[in-house]
Amino acid sequence: MPEPLARQDTTVGRIGQPYVIPRQKQKRSRVMTSLVLIAIIVMGWRWMDTVQNRPAPAPEQSQTGSATVTGLNPIVAKKADALVAQTGKIGIKILITDDFRSSEEQNALYKQGRSKPGQVVTNVKGGASYHNYGLAVDFALVKPDGDVIWDMKYDGNDNGRADWMEVVSAAKKLGFAWGGDWTSFKDYPHLQMDFGYSIKDLQNGKRPPATE
Repeated sequence: MPEPLARQDTTVGRIGQPYVIPRQKQKRSRVMTSLVLIAIIVMGWRWMDTVQNRPAPAPEQSQTGSATVTGLNPIVAKKADALVAQTGKIGIKILITDDFRSSEEQNALYKQGRSKPGQVVTNVKGGASYHNYGLAVDFALVKPDGDVIWDMKYDGNDNGRADWMEVVSAAKKLGFAWGGDWTSFKDYPHLQMDFGYSIKDLQNGKRPPATE
């Protein structure tokens, strides 16, 4: 006796007659569907694993990076080293007395001569100095006996020129700007490289490149 039609999948043909889908084709179709689903699941797992294990992008060295500054800019550091070497060749020994300075350190320095004892040495608070962005250094002269001095008239190499101004001249050739050229508050030991950025630019997160 033929098997009842209800146990088999049927559809209506073009002439309205029931069409019986062979069991073998039904089974093959189910197998193919299962394989496709398994492939989709496997691909999904692989994609999620790739995303989860993807290494974090390295901090950008672009001009709009906002990474927190924790030290002297590499270009400024290189130029400061060059300044020490160049002035040493003409008999002038200098000491870099200050470079990167945190905002907290800047605020403490600002209090000097105001709410704390000492002489006023800065007019800017934390976040408003190029030192806070690793773009400035301060220097002093070192005498043969090791004394560190800030005497702008001292001529240790005995060439008729003040050592201080010889250092300033060499620094400017290396690309530094000198605080002694400022009109509002002269900072004679101060050398900086701003790369064309204002303090406002730096406060807004812009950063100069780390390589030339």
